[in-house]
Amino acid sequence: MISLGIEQLLSSPPQWLSGYKLGLLCNQASTNGKLHHSRDLINNTFQGQLTCLFSPQHGFFSEKQDNMIESGHTLDSGTGLPLYSLYSKQRRPNKEMFDLFDVLLIDLFDVGTRVYTFLYTMAYCLEAAAEYGKKVLVLDRPNPVGGKLVEGNIIQQECFSFVGLYPIPMRHGLTFGELALLINNHFGIGADLEIIYMEGWQREMLYTETGLPWVFPSPNMVSPATSLVYPGQVIWEGTNISEGRGTCLPFEIFGAPFFNCDEILDKIQVNIDLDGCFLRPLTFEPTSNKWAGQACHGFQIHVTDPAVFRPYLTSLALLQAVIHLYPETFQYKEPPYEYEYERLPMDLILGDRNVRKALEHDESINKMEESWQNDLDDFDKLRQEVFLYN
Repeated sequence: MISLGIEQLLSSPPQWLSGYKLGLLCNQASTNGKLHHSRDLINNTFQGQLTCLFSPQHGFFSEKQDNMIESGHTLDSGTGLPLYSLYSKQRRPNKEMFDLFDVLLIDLFDVGTRVYTFLYTMAYCLEAAAEYGKKVLVLDRPNPVGGKLVEGNIIQQECFSFVGLYPIPMRHGLTFGELALLINNHFGIGADLEIIYMEGWQREMLYTETGLPWVFPSPNMVSPATSLVYPGQVIWEGTNISEGRGTCLPFEIFGAPFFNCDEILDKIQVNIDLDGCFLRPLTFEPTSNKWAGQACHGFQIHVTDPAVFRPYLTSLALLQAVIHLYPETFQYKEPPYEYEYERLPMDLILGDRNVRKALEHDESINKMEESWQNDLDDFDKLRQEVFLYN
């Protein structure tokens, strides 16, 4: 049985926290194993100490649908405390906010993917904590896609943005607490940081093996199955291809009116064997976002063996096929994307312009993977220095 960081904190509250004013960065997915919210649990345990709340992208209730849809500051109806959005006109907390507390608790659900912005909200909070002399406690949670596998190219500095601020691969294989240690210790932030460990979690565990309930951390991260494909399927955000937003299966399904599924499958099979998944052709009609109200032909990705499934390579192979089969109708998304107004969104998502160019030149996906393997091996060694489990 797994005991989350929030449960560990409350079962044995540190004596040194007594009397300190507390801030809490969280959203609706910040619950214990019985679905009680961390805000209420902390407020009850540390009575009178919780002074303010912070929320990441998508809002406190994960209600904002897409990128660059901001949330405003407000009062939390449950506690009456000020609730500051860190995805508003500013994404970095300021001194006025940090003057309200002595210790910042961070209890966010991450999905194990470099482009998921909660990581960078945490990083900005660590930077502010270092600047203003505050302590940070990260209440750890499972990585829903496990902690064994890493995948993808290392992001290049020219592609740093709010969907990638540090040289890590698309699938990083770390818990949120381990990520905090990595960026704080190895990338020079130097905040006063402590991690409240989980008990019972093991690196090979997928979320379905934890026994914990799933509460969606963002509006289109609807299930554990979504998180399994997301490290690859997120790349469609940089195109005119529907990534399934506006349907009940975002990221699991994708397509466009101009897709021919047989053509795509034939093209892929020439280039790469896609293990651990089945691409099931289908037609869907998004109710919002890209191609709203139009019939899209495409696929649902069914993950048949998570141990061998490689979401990033799978989606790169699909993207490469689409680029070459439909040069007249396929398009990259134009800026802006996550507050970047000049650089191509696809480059920011992939993290390396050379990866995009290799896809456009129809280079072998396997050779592309070989080209970044040494860097990935180096990252794998680096991340092991911050392992908290196994």
